[in-house]
Amino acid sequence: MIGKPSVASCLLALLLIIPAVLFSQSSTQKHALIINGRSTEVPLIQVNGHAYVGLEALADALKGSLGSSGKMFALNVPICSANNAPAATVSTPLPASPPESDQDTSTSPGFSKAFLNAGIEQMSTLREWHTALDTAIQNGIPLSSGLLAPYRAQATTNLRLASVAASTPSDHSAYQLLSNEFQNMAKLSDKYLNLRANLTYIAPDALQNDDLNKRIMACGHALGTMAAAGQFSDNGSCH
Repeated sequence: MIGKPSVASCLLALLLIIPAVLFSQSSTQKHALIINGRSTEVPLIQVNGHAYVGLEALADALKGSLGSSGKMFALNVPICSANNAPAATVSTPLPASPPESDQDTSTSPGFSKAFLNAGIEQMSTLREWHTALDTAIQNGIPLSSGLLAPYRAQATTNLRLASVAASTPSDHSAYQLLSNEFQNMAKLSDKYLNLRANLTYIAPDALQNDDLNKRIMACGHALGTMAAAGQFSDNGSCH
């Protein structure tokens, strides 16, 4: 389930296609940053030939959020759509082409296109959430609710959207597994946040030895396989 954060790939793609318009030769003077043809209020300066931007302003311009804990910062932005940037790369296998038929979805044995898209976005957000938690633990970075809250909030929103999109029997069955995966990820986060709050030592490899984490990983792989096949298949790790 868990790969490199898709948001990071998306943001990198954005920055590669964003032209930065520079109006001064001074290395310390602020410049204008244009994102997808729109001028923004994001401060941009050049130091020794390299461009730097303010993260808070960038998060605001991209309608995202910025969290921090100790030396770690988490930038969370909405998944890119086809209208504004290349699609984010995800680690789980995806279906070559979602069903395009307009037939009555109530009798369709597979996933509806709307639910499949919503489910993939939810899986992507859960991977990002897990990656943020794992990175903090492995690097001994103090955990805080502020660091993980943006991921929890986005996953809550995406789960609600998946619920609204569900229309076929397969959709409703898979939604229950997505909901279980969300609940387990929330329990995992709360567990380590509580350990941190109680000043309990957390080993760098704690997640690798955590049974709940193993279930989350197994369920994520199963959900990815279902998405690739476009068909529901129950899996015990998601219960």
